[in-house]
Amino acid sequence: MEIPNGPAAANAATMKNRGGKSAPEPGAARRPASLDPIDAAAILAAAGEAAYVWDLATDELIWSPNAAEVIGVATLATIGSGRAYAALLDPESPANRYDTIIGSSVRDDGNGVAYELCYCLCARNAEEVRWVEDTGRWFAGPDGRPIRAAGILRLVTERHLREQRLAQLSATDSLTGEMNRTRLCQTIEEALDQATRYRTTSGFLLVGIDDLGRVNRSYGYDIADQAIAGVAQRLRSRMRTSDALGRFSDNKFGLVLNECNTDDLAVAAARFVNAVREVPLETSVGPIAVSVTAGGIVAPRHARTVAEVMGHAQEALDLAKEAGRGSFRAYLPSVESEARRRENLRLTDVIVSALNERRVKLALQSVVNAKTRQVAFRECLVRLCEADGREVDALAILSVAEKLDLVRLIDHRVLELVATELRAKPEFVLSLNVSASTVHDPVWMAAFAAEMRNGLGSRLIVEITESAAIRDVEATRGFVARVKNFGCRVAIDDFGAGFTSFRNLRRLGVDIVKIDGSFVANLEHAPDDRVFVRALLELARELGLETVAEWVQSEKAAATLIGWGCDYFQGALVGLAEMQPDLEPGAIEERAGVS
Repeated sequence: MEIPNGPAAANAATMKNRGGKSAPEPGAARRPASLDPIDAAAILAAAGEAAYVWDLATDELIWSPNAAEVIGVATLATIGSGRAYAALLDPESPANRYDTIIGSSVRDDGNGVAYELCYCLCARNAEEVRWVEDTGRWFAGPDGRPIRAAGILRLVTERHLREQRLAQLSATDSLTGEMNRTRLCQTIEEALDQATRYRTTSGFLLVGIDDLGRVNRSYGYDIADQAIAGVAQRLRSRMRTSDALGRFSDNKFGLVLNECNTDDLAVAAARFVNAVREVPLETSVGPIAVSVTAGGIVAPRHARTVAEVMGHAQEALDLAKEAGRGSFRAYLPSVESEARRRENLRLTDVIVSALNERRVKLALQSVVNAKTRQVAFRECLVRLCEADGREVDALAILSVAEKLDLVRLIDHRVLELVATELRAKPEFVLSLNVSASTVHDPVWMAAFAAEMRNGLGSRLIVEITESAAIRDVEATRGFVARVKNFGCRVAIDDFGAGFTSFRNLRRLGVDIVKIDGSFVANLEHAPDDRVFVRALLELARELGLETVAEWVQSEKAAATLIGWGCDYFQGALVGLAEMQPDLEPGAIEERAGVS
C-alpha cells in the first residue's frame, strides 16, 4: 500500500470530501471524489482485513490502522518489521510470506508479481490461532530481486476450519471415525513411496469380521454397526503410533504398518486378531462374541502398487478364511497363482469381448426317452468362441464367469438365443440352465417374462443346479413358482452333488430330477454308485418326479437304468452336443419350421 502524498495531502482531501470543502476555482476541472482514508480503514476493519506495505530492503512493515485488531496484537509497533511479524507464525504453518516472495521463480515485468497464500498466526494476546489469507503483489528492484511488497491480509479462520472439517469428513468413515477407503488407499500409496525411497518394507493387513451377517440376523443392523465400531476400537487399541487404520469395506478393515517385515506382520496379525476375540464386545443389548480373520502382505517386496497391495491382501484373507476363523495368512507369490491370475484376466477379456461381439452361441444336446430313444427335449449348452472362431473351454469360462459375476450377462444373452430358437423351431422343446446369481436377479426375470409372453413357456424347461437350489431354498422356491406361472417345467440339474434332502426337493416343486453324471459314468464298476442311483430313482418315482440320467455311455448302463425306472437319458450313448448357428430375430421367418 503506497501513500505517496503523505498525511497532509490526505487530510486536505478529507476536508474537501466532507462538508468543509471550498468552492472550486472558476475554470478548474472538477476532481473525482475519493474514499476517505478513515472510511476505508473502517471498511477494512469491518471486513476483517488489514493492508500493508513491506520494504524488504529495510524490513520495515507499514500497516493500516486496524491491523493490530485484525491480527490480535496490542500495538502496530509489535509487528513493525517483517522479522517481528514472522515471529507470530505458527511453527506448523504450511507457508509464509517471506519464502513465497523470495523463493518466487517469476520475473517482475514492471507490473509486479502477484502472490497468494494462507497461513496460521499465534498472537500472544489472542485466545486462539488465527488463519489469514495473504494476497498481494511484490515489485523488483534494479537487480531483479524483490524490494517492495504490498497486500491485503484477510481473516479466514472460520472458513479454514470449515474446510478442514469438510476435508476430514470426506476422508473419514462416519461409523467408526477411521479413515475411509479413499484415504486408506492414499495412505498405502504414501507408505509404498516411503518404503521404496528408504529401502524399507511396509505391511498391509486386511482384517475381516467373521460372519457379520449372523450378527445382523441375530441382533439387528444397529447392533451390527455397534460391533463394527467396537472392532475398530479394539484394533486401534493395539496399534503402534506409526500405524494407520481405515475401513476397507462393510466388514473389513485395512491396517498400514510402517517399518514392518514378514515376521513382524505375523506378530502384528496375532495381536489384532486376539484383541477382538479375547473379550466379547459390549453393545446396547449386552456383550456379543465377535472374531476376525486376517490376510496380509509385505510391500514393496510382493506388491508395488496400491491395486496389487489390496488384491494380494484379499487373496491372503481368502486363504485365511479357508483355514478357519481367527486365522492369518500372509501372501506368498507362486508361479501357479500368477499363471491362474493371468488366465483369469485372459478369459475375462474373452467373455466380455464375446458378449460385445455376439460370439456367444448355443450347442444343443439331446435328452431322449429311455425306452424309445426318441428326443424328448434338447439341453442348451453355452459355447463361446474366440475372434478367430476357435471355441473356448466352456467349463473354464463358466467358472471364471461365476467368480467375477459375469455369468448374469451370459445368462441374459443365452435367454435371448433360446427364445429365438424356440420361435424359429416350433417343434423343439429346449432346456435352459440358469446360474445361482440369476435365480435372484429381478432383471433377468423381467426379461424372461417378456420373452415368454407368446406361450413359449410350454416348450421350455428351466434347469437349476442343485448347489444353487440349496443356497437359499426359499428364494429358489419363489423363483420356481414364478417360472412355472409361464407354463415352464423346472429341473434340478446335477442332483446328488449337493446332497439336497428330498424334503427340500418336494418343497421346491420341481418337475424333473437330473442325476449327476459322476454317479452314472461308473455305474457298471462302482457298487456305491449303483446303490445311490437306484435309491434316487426309487425316491423320485415315489414323489412323482421324472428322472434324467446324465453321462450315459454304454448300452449296459442304459439297460440297468431302464430296469430301475429311469425316464430319460443324456450322454455320449444318445448324442453329443451340436453347435447351432446364431439365429437373430430377423432370421426367424426364414428358418421357421425347419428341424
